[in-house]
Amino acid sequence: AIQLKQLSKSKKREVRVCVIEKASTIGAHILSGACIETRALDELIHDWKIKGAPLNNPIVKDQFYFLTENSAMSIPIPKGLPMYNHGNHIVSLGKLVTWLGQQAESVGVELYPATAASEILFHDDGSIKGLGTNDVGIAKDGSPKCSFARGMELHAKCTIFAEGCHGHLTKQLCKRFNLRKDSTPQTYGIGLKEIWEVDKRKHQPGLVVHTAGWPLDMNTYGGSFMYHVLDNDQPLVHV
Repeated sequence: AIQLKQLSKSKKREVRVCVIEKASTIGAHILSGACIETRALDELIHDWKIKGAPLNNPIVKDQFYFLTENSAMSIPIPKGLPMYNHGNHIVSLGKLVTWLGQQAESVGVELYPATAASEILFHDDGSIKGLGTNDVGIAKDGSPKCSFARGMELHAKCTIFAEGCHGHLTKQLCKRFNLRKDSTPQTYGIGLKEIWEVDKRKHQPGLVVHTAGWPLDMNTYGGSFMYHVLDNDQPLVHV
């Protein structure tokens, strides 16, 4: 959305760009932490540091271990492999997305939080016309409350679906246009995350640790992560 507005400005063409988000605020449904490389952000918003992007925990050391029940074997990570994170940043994706929403609004993107897309609209020829959104302010018995508001129809020349894994509208598109033909099935894992406040003497800001192996068996995919971060001078570990 940001890049499209940037391009429209550089080409001196007025393009209306809207983002529909079901969460009450932009970023509220993004719960993950992550290690990110900033190359794409450098290209999109080159002065992100000046603009206060929440990337305050550069990775200074990363480790990878294979665990057994009684030991941990360190595995070196050669530079260039996906698990090599030295020089990247530990981030809260929720905070990053909130900040990106602010940058999007500053360049003219229209944001519609608390707005769930409920249906895909089609032209008579079968091409996508846009989206319909949910009615809001409906009581449990289905009757309209005093806060009732009719859903909107949003028509667009181009509609981009960014629902994540198995989005309910994306599944409709996959079925209608046979988009999963000859594709590898999606796989999923259950993720558990905790945030620990630790003794400052044991805290190593910028340390990233990933593991594989125990307590999983050799036939089960999975692993663990541990990120050492500072948040308002609090020594935290994301586990």
